[in-house]
Amino acid sequence: MSRIGKMPIEIPAGVEVTVDGKMVTVKSGQTLLTQQLHKDIDVIVENQTIKVSRPSDSKAHKALHGLTRSLINNMVVGVSKGFSKNLDISGVGYRAQKQGNKLILNLGFSHPVEMIEPEGITLEVPAPNKIIVKGADKQLVGETAAKIRAFRLPDAYKGKGIKYDFEVLRLKEGKAGR
Repeated sequence: MSRIGKMPIEIPAGVEVTVDGKMVTVKSGQTLLTQQLHKDIDVIVENQTIKVSRPSDSKAHKALHGLTRSLINNMVVGVSKGFSKNLDISGVGYRAQKQGNKLILNLGFSHPVEMIEPEGITLEVPAPNKIIVKGADKQLVGETAAKIRAFRLPDAYKGKGIKYDFEVLRLKEGKAGR
């Protein structure tokens, strides 16, 4: 039995979960997430819990069992609490600002980099060197944070660029440090 797959998912108050064939829909207030399931995996909703089951103990079914449970759990957590990623900007003259639904980044290029807020994602700029990416869909939050970070990856020598707040950079010494 998959250790992750066999754990039931508790449904918090105010969250609705419906299973229509192989489509799972999780809704809370205005937030709605849907996920298409694999044809072999079954999902049962009863007594404010969700249980995921598989037809056999084959390697593929074991993998899908845990994956499906994790995806549904992320949907439930996303609509109830939400997910966020924090990004830090470091470098002289590097800064971020928000204008409407547009994120404008000055990252040392000859032009400012502009990014439109994706649907379902909220970008916050509490300080010129901090960006917070928030949303209900865990995959979309991570993807958006990775796209912002990719505009200027952290430099290996000075540490300039955009990095996650938990990321620890190991700076290289440079040619004068022989």
